[in-house]
Amino acid sequence: MIQYLYFVSLEDFMIPCLNKKLFGFDCPGCGIQRAIAFLFQGDFIAAFKMYPAIYTLLFFGGFILLNRKMNFKHAQRIILILAVLNVFIILGSYIIKMNLQIN
Repeated sequence: MIQYLYFVSLEDFMIPCLNKKLFGFDCPGCGIQRAIAFLFQGDFIAAFKMYPAIYTLLFFGGFILLNRKMNFKHAQRIILILAVLNVFIILGSYIIKMNLQIN
């Protein structure tokens, strides 16, 4: 008797987008789970194409964690700048993605 192995991937555990299920269009966070999965697989370009803010979000989170240990001098200003940068990247890429889907 041959036993078949079932390989479990990260995609088996991804949460579906509630916004897309209810309203039929992507939310600004759509793609971040797949981008993280691509990062774990080592496909850095695909991660960026899936969710352009992935690297700035990782840097932002890393800086916040590092600041908890080291207490940088101008941390509040840097955190604010990184937060605004991430908001612009997320919303900008979302607007571009929605315009490409419409056309």
